[in-house]
Amino acid sequence: MIKKTLYFGNPAYLKLRNAQLVIELPEIVNNKSLPEPFKKMEERTIPIEDIGVVVLDHRQITITQGVMSALLANNCAVITCDEKSMPVGLMLPLYGNTLQNERFRQQIDASLPLQKQLWQQTIRQKILNQAYVLNHYSGTQYPCMSVWSSEVRSGDSDNLEARAAAFYWRHLFPTIPDFTRDREGESPNHLLNYGYAILRAVIARSLVGSGLLPTFGIHHHNRYNAYCLADDIMEPYRPFVDEHVIHIMDEFTDHSSLTRDIKARLLQIPVLDVVIDGKRSPLMIAATQTSASLFKCFSGELRRIAYPTFPTQ
Repeated sequence: MIKKTLYFGNPAYLKLRNAQLVIELPEIVNNKSLPEPFKKMEERTIPIEDIGVVVLDHRQITITQGVMSALLANNCAVITCDEKSMPVGLMLPLYGNTLQNERFRQQIDASLPLQKQLWQQTIRQKILNQAYVLNHYSGTQYPCMSVWSSEVRSGDSDNLEARAAAFYWRHLFPTIPDFTRDREGESPNHLLNYGYAILRAVIARSLVGSGLLPTFGIHHHNRYNAYCLADDIMEPYRPFVDEHVIHIMDEFTDHSSLTRDIKARLLQIPVLDVVIDGKRSPLMIAATQTSASLFKCFSGELRRIAYPTFPTQ
């Protein structure tokens, strides 16, 4: 089942009633001139179990503890945004699987050679997905990307990820001379930042659902990063965000700021079409398959992580 992504960019009251998220708008609730039946008609309700991601992007949103606990109990990722409307916080459930302790131990006990092999697979698929986007949208074939993907060794000891990334960003946006991927850089960096934040929440949610620690990575080990594993596993998914951003840039001539319409398009990332295990799937569903296969690699049941490709790749 595809879970809903909910975005709140206006003042709102969010409360719980009969396992349903109840959404009330203050301008209606506080308008004493409106008859009570009309106010009740303006309430929106959504089953908690249908929600996968919630984005809170306004200072005047009131959310009850009942809503928060219900969302987390149903493995929903809750994202909060700062005054610039950029995602700044992520809340996930503490327990996402009935065999959590056992799965934590298998993850933590994974040998270094296994972690290096999993990272090799991750980077190979990331570069292949980047190659597809670059070849498809630049109008030029770049066989070097496929060559670099095939040459990635265990643990990516030659750091081919960085070489491929430098080449990729230099050629991805031909209408933007000397584009540099930088969190604080010029457009479309802010679109990429927002899209990656949504993607990170989706991947972290799927890892928790598979009983894994999103903090304990196979490659990233920043002591201050609470989502090292999510940052690892999202790497082959990033090119799907990049492609989506290209579509947004084509659709909106002015993409210098995160307008409501542009954010609405970025919030479609969880339902983007991907191919995983030979079948089309929404990205959010594919993420759960990837996380489940990762656990099976830790437990010894599988040797490869299931990563997505593009439908025409």
